[in-house]
Amino acid sequence: MGSTGNDRFNEEAATWDSDPTVNKASEEAFRAIVDTFPQLRQNGEETIDVLEIGCGTGLLSLRIAPLVRSLVSVDAAPGMITALESKLRDPSAPKNITPLALILTDPSDRNLPPQSPSNPEGPRRQFHLILSHLVLHHIPDLRETLQTMYDCLLPEGSVALTDFEDFGPEARRFHPESKMEGVERHGIHAESFAQLMREVGFVDVDVRPKWKVIKDVERFPGEWGPKKPSGEGVTLEKMEFPFLLCRGKKA
Repeated sequence: MGSTGNDRFNEEAATWDSDPTVNKASEEAFRAIVDTFPQLRQNGEETIDVLEIGCGTGLLSLRIAPLVRSLVSVDAAPGMITALESKLRDPSAPKNITPLALILTDPSDRNLPPQSPSNPEGPRRQFHLILSHLVLHHIPDLRETLQTMYDCLLPEGSVALTDFEDFGPEARRFHPESKMEGVERHGIHAESFAQLMREVGFVDVDVRPKWKVIKDVERFPGEWGPKKPSGEGVTLEKMEFPFLLCRGKKA
C-alpha cells in the first residue's frame, strides 16, 4: 500500500473493529481457511508456522493463533500494529503472535524472526502457510507481492489469500468514495489472478468464491459524504459481495 493508504488505516485503526462487516468477513475468512487446511485442526498439536500479511488489528490473527505454533503478523500501517499490540497485552491473548509494522518485500528482511533463536543473525524464518485477508486490492504490484510470499514459504508451503471478487463494474461499490484512498483495484479477478499465481511458480492453484458478505453501499458515488450516515430514519442500500479464497502451493 502507498503512504496515503497507510495514513487512512492509521487513522481508522482505533475504530476498525467496530464495523460489523469487517468482523463478519474476518470470521468467514477464518472458517474458509480452516476448512481448507486440515493441519490447522490438529487438536493439541500446533506444528506449523504462519505469516499473515496485512493483519490489520489482528481480527484473523487472534482466531488463527491458537491453531498454530507461531504466527508473524505484519501490517504496513503502524496504527494497526499498535492496536494489535494492545490486544496482545491482555493476559488471555495468545502468546505466539509476533506483530511487525513492516512493508514486507524481502524474505531476508532482518525484521522477520530468525529461523533459529540461537542464531539471531542467521537466516530468517520461512513458513508453512501465508495468509492475507482483504489486502490484495490495496497492493499496487500483485506479482511482486506474490513473489515475496513464494520466497517466504518453506518447500510445499501454501498460501491462503482472501479478498472480495472483481465481478464487474458494480464491484466498485464495495468502498464508499470517501474510502477510495489506497484502493488499487475493485476486487480480485479470479481467472487472471490464478494465472498470475501460476506464473510466479505456485502449483495446485485454486481461486474460487467461498462465501458472500452483505454490506451497506452508496447509491451513487459520494452519497455518504465523509462519513457513513447512521441514526433513526436512515435507510441504506445493501449489496452482496462474493469473496474469493485463493490457494496455491510452493513446488
